[in-house]
Amino acid sequence: MAPPSLLGPPELRSPTPPRPQPQTTTAPSNPFMDLMVANFNKDNISQPYDLPMGFTENMSATFLSSGNPCLDFFFHVVPDTPPDSLKKRLSLAWDHNPLTTLKLICNLRGVRGTGKSDKEGFYTAAFWLHNHHPKTLACNLDSFADFGYFKDLPEILYRMLEGSDVRKIQKEEWNKRKFGLKSTRRSRFRHECLQSKTKKKTGEGKSSCSAPKEVRLLNAIERAKIEKENASALRKDKKIAMAKKVIERYSRDPDFRFLYERVSDLFAECLRADMELMKSDQIRKIGLAAKWCPSIDSSFDKSTLLCESIAKKMFPRENYPEYEGIEEAHYAYRVRDRLRKEVLVPLRKVLELPEVYIGANRWDSIPYKRVASLAMKFYKEKFLKHDKERFSKYLEDVKAGKSTIAAGALLPHEIIASLKDEDGGEVAELQWQRMVNDLLQKGKLRTCMAVCDVSGSMTGTPMEVSVALGVLVSELSEEPWKGKLITFSQHPQLQLVEGRNLKEKTNFVRCMHWGMNTDFQKVFDLILNVAVQGQLKPEQMVKRLFVFSDMEFDQASASPWETDYQVIVKKFTEKGYGEAIPQIVFWNLRDSRATPVPGNQNGVALVSGFSKNLIKMFLDQDGDINPEAVMEAAISGEEYQKLVVLD
Repeated sequence: MAPPSLLGPPELRSPTPPRPQPQTTTAPSNPFMDLMVANFNKDNISQPYDLPMGFTENMSATFLSSGNPCLDFFFHVVPDTPPDSLKKRLSLAWDHNPLTTLKLICNLRGVRGTGKSDKEGFYTAAFWLHNHHPKTLACNLDSFADFGYFKDLPEILYRMLEGSDVRKIQKEEWNKRKFGLKSTRRSRFRHECLQSKTKKKTGEGKSSCSAPKEVRLLNAIERAKIEKENASALRKDKKIAMAKKVIERYSRDPDFRFLYERVSDLFAECLRADMELMKSDQIRKIGLAAKWCPSIDSSFDKSTLLCESIAKKMFPRENYPEYEGIEEAHYAYRVRDRLRKEVLVPLRKVLELPEVYIGANRWDSIPYKRVASLAMKFYKEKFLKHDKERFSKYLEDVKAGKSTIAAGALLPHEIIASLKDEDGGEVAELQWQRMVNDLLQKGKLRTCMAVCDVSGSMTGTPMEVSVALGVLVSELSEEPWKGKLITFSQHPQLQLVEGRNLKEKTNFVRCMHWGMNTDFQKVFDLILNVAVQGQLKPEQMVKRLFVFSDMEFDQASASPWETDYQVIVKKFTEKGYGEAIPQIVFWNLRDSRATPVPGNQNGVALVSGFSKNLIKMFLDQDGDINPEAVMEAAISGEEYQKLVVLD
């Protein structure tokens, strides 16, 4: 068998023609608790932990590390964590425990199970892995595809070729073109109006277009032709430049070449297996390799040349006599075309992908219940435009329980954001209900409440996530906790979430009292006052609180190094509720160094991210918790056991 190689498009081997020039409940016997109780009334509280301490943005004492670098990575890395900070935490975690860190990288990407669905964070981690542990990255690609999706693999190659921030740059350029074009059109319109008015006043208008109409038309056609030819030449130059870049990198960089070959190997293996499943009519078992394999001459194919590599492995020269003796360029061309006709087209057809129907303008044949959640979010306006009657009937069937709608890959705040879309939020309402029902099938939250930080430092996406996850927890809770949550900033309030649908509920939460500061202690003062005034027994106290926040709490104590959690323990113990302190799930939503508790603190969990998946760990679970145990539980699934560290 010939060694792997890349040729690239024919343009690389032909001369370039000239172009025209244009223009938890804490156990009383716990040693930590005993030590805390013994020191409650002392002015100088000594720290039993040898951990770095500092202050939150609002001058409350806090730990700066949990004492476990892997747990720090798990708790502190969120979607807005800068890449340099993520890589620094990643390096510390890897030095501490490589295998656990590898699992946490996959947890970062996971769209199912207990993963965080943080795609950009995962790509940053994948880059770091390639630079420091390339064999580990390349040999775990099949697992990475399972945690995310197959498209992650060519995307990683693409970013390695074009730069880690290429998508960010492309988005910025697109926004400039979009808004710049609108601005240019407005300016041109104003300029033409002004010119027209001026000419009318001066009488110049009649002589301004002295050339005959036919001449002007011919000139315009000629200009358009030149512009089209130049645009075509630019596209060809770009195609050649991209092909040269990948061939040069493939030739000189053995780590990149190894990764590249593993990606194409995996696609070829999965496509080959799916073809066998299709032939045996086992359609439901077919995977999504065909969906995410780059299409021939698509942007992914032009920038990575993956189709050539995959096609050669699907149809190796030595296995097919018809390719014997033909030159390599002709062989590459023929197997690429064969990959498209004999593999991708038939597999995509049986997968009933919406893109296949859309591309063929067969809107009236789209099987809507087979449309994935992200695709539904992206295409729903087009469905309404081109197939309104059928799509509306489908949505009515979903409401009536006669059909289903996908929601698995969507984040709660993304669904809520879709309430403002052109369809009036109808799809979002159904996707939210599907998400809630899927979680309720796994269990309920017992004697739990959400505490949502709505202070000024949460403005933007963290605030939206806080509201979304808070409403979700309230809907997953059993009575009498169902439909209730606490918001806190300056004046925390216990709220009954009112509304007949998701839009009304989220609008209600947004209209609650908000302030600029983050007085976390007042939340527990409120809970404690309710218990004391109602003479509640310890077993009647709320058992677990989900605190959705950026952890930048206000100063809590006169003692400079007394943390928020220590103050809470002190208050509850003094009021006779030392054995009924609610378990606290600190859920971090913003890049921050603040770490509320050490990693071995009982009765507490440290989690982070925008996904609802981590909530699954707490459904029908009311036992003891601690930060390290919760982290280990998040990466204990069967899919994590396949991961291996090789370098």
